[in-house]
Amino acid sequence: MVQVLLVVLVAVLAGGLLYSMAAARVVKQYERGVVLRLGRLHDAVRPPGFTMIVPGVDRLRKVNMQIVTMPVPAQDGITRDNVTVRVDAVIYFKVVDAASAVIQVEDYRFAVSQMAQTSLRSIIGKSDLDDLLSDREKLNQGLELMIDSPAVGWGVQIDRVEIKDVSLPETMKRSMARQAEADRERRARVINADAELQASKKLAQAAQQMSTQPAALQLRLLQTVVAVAAEKNSTLVLPFPVELLRFLERAQQGQEPKPPVGAGKTAPEQPADAPAADTPTADAPAVDPSVTSVTEQTFTDRPLPDAPLPDTGPEPDGVLDGVPEFDPDALPELDPEEPSDRSRTRPFTRH
Repeated sequence: MVQVLLVVLVAVLAGGLLYSMAAARVVKQYERGVVLRLGRLHDAVRPPGFTMIVPGVDRLRKVNMQIVTMPVPAQDGITRDNVTVRVDAVIYFKVVDAASAVIQVEDYRFAVSQMAQTSLRSIIGKSDLDDLLSDREKLNQGLELMIDSPAVGWGVQIDRVEIKDVSLPETMKRSMARQAEADRERRARVINADAELQASKKLAQAAQQMSTQPAALQLRLLQTVVAVAAEKNSTLVLPFPVELLRFLERAQQGQEPKPPVGAGKTAPEQPADAPAADTPTADAPAVDPSVTSVTEQTFTDRPLPDAPLPDTGPEPDGVLDGVPEFDPDALPELDPEEPSDRSRTRPFTRH
């Protein structure tokens, strides 16, 4: 009888040990346990630690409550300003309701991934290229709201969504590079022009200050010479003051040219009742109209002097530039009976 009792006791202990081993479960700290008894949700969510279920009746599913980092595959899309881009992102989420994550959705990870991809494409189509490149914070918030709205019913909370990279076509990259270069060139020119304006104002003030003290220009010239001479150069550049050039120009303009000898003198006026030179009178013979000019010259054996003739002072009336005014009445009368042996200094006429 005692042996039978011992055998039964051992059998009960073995069965209890097997039952305990089959029913014992351990839920980790970052997990929650959801028990389905005969296919229905049973009791509350099991907390972390040791728990027991009914073997063959209950089924325990463990749900990870940690934050999940899921990369979103790169999506090709066309922005609102018709630029083809390729954008990828990363999403951070966690489960806040283990029962809903098990009951409401088949695979909450796959569901969140698909929702993130479709929301990312929608954001690309609603945004401009400049917004994708410069205003990503606003796009991240909009993308987070689009994914978090359906995920609330799945027991999932979206913590953060970040656009990771925006890939542009090579042609667009070159165009943007040229645009950035042109903008930098424009800013450089504006800064250079502003510097020139400020420098011109300062130079004008310096010139005005130096104009009050002429010695300041000479001191500045000496300072420039000292600065140039300090360099190890074989050639010394000496600036030439502009004021000296202006002084020479004013001095040249102040010298008026002397008038030529006899300039400004006119022939003596004849009285009103004097007969004209071309009009024949009773005492003077008529002049042949075919004669163009008559000049009286005197020949002599004396050589011409080498020195210039002395200035005898103002010329008398009737003499213009050393040549006496021609008087037709002073011509000598020709006598055909006069002998031919005359002096070599006799006058002759040229027709």
